[in-house]
Amino acid sequence: MSDAGFNVQGSNDMIVRSQHGKRKRFFGVDFIVLSHGPESMVTKMLYKPGDHVPFHSHPHEQSGYVLNGKYRIRFSEYGREIGPGDSYSIPADVLHSIEIIDAGEVLDFFTPPREDYL
Repeated sequence: MSDAGFNVQGSNDMIVRSQHGKRKRFFGVDFIVLSHGPESMVTKMLYKPGDHVPFHSHPHEQSGYVLNGKYRIRFSEYGREIGPGDSYSIPADVLHSIEIIDAGEVLDFFTPPREDYL
């Protein structure tokens, strides 16, 4: 497939090579900002033993897909263990937390992008 005639403002930022992901840390958890645009963001969370994300909320819808590892995700009083192949969606402004049972990686998608992750 050719890029000929492909003229999108900021198109150089539309594809992010793996080595150019931005490494960050939040609540002590390492993650990589894989890509982001004006309306959405993709991150890869790198959970390790001892990590724990306490209850928090944000004005972003968050959906995730578990690549590997095992977790307990909680929304207020509701909690469930999730593992490889499982996914979830958290509406904006809903209190949630994640406990790491077995280390692993999760893809998280945010809309709109989280400014605090950039």
